[in-house]
Amino acid sequence: MKKIQHISLVISLCFFYAGSVSAQDDSPFSLGADVMSRYIWRGVNLGGSSPSIQPWLKYTVSTKDTTHVFTVSAWGAYSVAEFKTQETDLILSYTFKNMVTFWLTDYFCFKDTILARNKYFNYNQKTTGHIFEPGISFYGTQEIPFTLSFFMNVYGADAKKTKEIRNDTVIAGDIFMSKYIELGYKKTIKGVDFNPFIGAALDDPNENKREPGYYANKSAGVINLGIKVSKKIKITDKYELPVQAILITNPEAENIYFVFGISF
Repeated sequence: MKKIQHISLVISLCFFYAGSVSAQDDSPFSLGADVMSRYIWRGVNLGGSSPSIQPWLKYTVSTKDTTHVFTVSAWGAYSVAEFKTQETDLILSYTFKNMVTFWLTDYFCFKDTILARNKYFNYNQKTTGHIFEPGISFYGTQEIPFTLSFFMNVYGADAKKTKEIRNDTVIAGDIFMSKYIELGYKKTIKGVDFNPFIGAALDDPNENKREPGYYANKSAGVINLGIKVSKKIKITDKYELPVQAILITNPEAENIYFVFGISF
């Protein structure tokens, strides 16, 4: 529980910092939603075979020159027709010069979408549904049009290493602290954004010990390879509708997905 107390202290300090910097000229609050044909996350299908509604809410403050940008946000994913993974995440982020972002994400997936009680405030390492994941993203420059991100689970419902197998029963040990890295490229041609990407799970589960992979992977390797194409369709003189199409393959799991989405 000390780890959770430390994280709470960090969040409190972040809120203190947020109140001490200059707010943007516009409202610091923003909100919206993406409607996706499937919920595919890092090459893994988390939404079954139904569309996913993904609302988001942000509170953003920054210095006047936007050198320092601090954001507190909430994001969710809810399958329309199936009781698959339903998710609500809380995210803290700090961005420096629109070039580097440091992340801290609290993922929470409902264990049972039918039950009224899902023990959201349970932070016990062995039984919690939360996962805490820090990360860092580099967005590139005009001279270096590449992006690079790294994320690692540090606490919660991560995949667990096998401590021992007793009477054909797996005794779980420490979490893997699962790690994910992704390299991307960005290019805009005639108003259309092209973003090819390649992402890999860096942890190697031991099948002989019946160890699971956090990303449903049986070995370390590329799990998220594809391209995202996005643009804005002009609806009126004052409104453009953002749309996106993503072709995603998971070489490690030998899967392929084609996802379409619109944003509001």
